[in-house]
This record gives sequence, C-alpha cells and structure tokens, in this order.
Amino acid sequence: MSNSAFFRLQQLISPSLPIGAFTYSQGMEWAVECGWIKDADDVYVWLDGLLESSVGALELPVLARLYHASQQQDLDAFSHWADTLLAWRETSELRAEECQRGQALTMVLDKLPDAAGWPELQQQWRDALAQTQLAGFALACARWNVDLEQALNGYLWSWLENMVIVAVKLIPLGQSDGQRVLYRFSDQLAAITQQAMALDDDDIGSSSPAMAIASSLHETQYCRLFRS
Repeated sequence: MSNSAFFRLQQLISPSLPIGAFTYSQGMEWAVECGWIKDADDVYVWLDGLLESSVGALELPVLARLYHASQQQDLDAFSHWADTLLAWRETSELRAEECQRGQALTMVLDKLPDAAGWPELQQQWRDALAQTQLAGFALACARWNVDLEQALNGYLWSWLENMVIVAVKLIPLGQSDGQRVLYRFSDQLAAITQQAMALDDDDIGSSSPAMAIASSLHETQYCRLFRS
C-alpha cells in the first residue's frame, strides 16, 4: 500500500472525520443507565460480544463485498450489500444512524478534490451510498488503492475506539482505563478481520439482542447525551 493510501485511510478512520460518529452510543447509554455496564471490565465484555456477534460477522464481511463491488464497478452488487447491511439494523435508532452517517460521508467525499469526479458519486450510486457509511468507506478505499485487509483493520479500530470513547464519557471511565480496554483487544483484532474475510455470503449476519434492546429503549430514555 502506498504512503498516500495509508494516510488517506487514517483520514477515513479519524475521530475528526465529520460524519457524526461521536454522537451515537449504539445502545451503550441505556446499558450504562440500567446498570449493565458499570466499569472497564463490563465495557470489555460488552464490546467483545459485539465484535463477535455484529462487527466481525456482519459489518466487516459486508465492507469487503462493497469494496470488491466498487473495484468492479458493479452497481447491482454494491446496492445489494448496502441494502443488506441496513436491513440487519434492528432498531429505528440504528437504522437512522446508518443512513445519517452514510449521507454525511458522501458529503465529505463530494468536497474532496480528487473524489469529486468519481462516477460512483453520480446519482445512480448515491442511493446506496446514503444507506450506510460502509458504502462510502469501501468506495474511497477501493478508489485510493487501500489494501482490503488494512481497510477492514482500520474500520474495526475506528469502531472500537469510538465505542471506548463513549464509555469514557458515560460511566464515566478514566482515560487510562479506556486505553487499557483498547489494549486488551489489540491481540485479537487481526484474527477478527481474517475470520470476516473468510465468511461465505450465507454466513453473514448479526444477532445482538442485548444491543437491540438497549438501542430501542435508548430511543425514549429521559436524559441522553447521545443521539437517537
């Protein structure tokens, strides 16, 4: 992977990317409120479960397929996998987040000098891009020749870092405890990416009932820091 591709990947996974990722807790806010998550160990268990049941089994393999569809200029496959990802979101809150982040990333790409002329940013692709952040992320990585495995690793780290930041704000968790949670995951993340890349189409899917319950209840939670 070239130096420019590496640094563009860092831009895509940066917390400063203006797509609103920091405004969502994906149900964690309610899980903290009700006492499911009380400390760093609880955060680790919660995120470890989501890595196995959702991120590694759904988001990463779908991202890989969106990446290949982008490389092959296959609009039908690209739209299919964007629709598939959105269909697996189990609450209105999670669906709204997916679409809002997808639209925001598309707006970011629209304003980047070399991306403005991409044919995939024309109208026929935009419906799929507006479905999920993964669509724009995959398109940008394919266009910038970011290695697929590194793209998956980057997205995985970005998701994990954002969720730890949420926990630091909510519990509240000390910054050092947050870093220790991230460190505990570092040895297993590459294996999650490898497993995701090996999944067959029929094995892709998500089953995260605790997150779905927490997310649905967060929609009407009385006092909230994060969007629903």
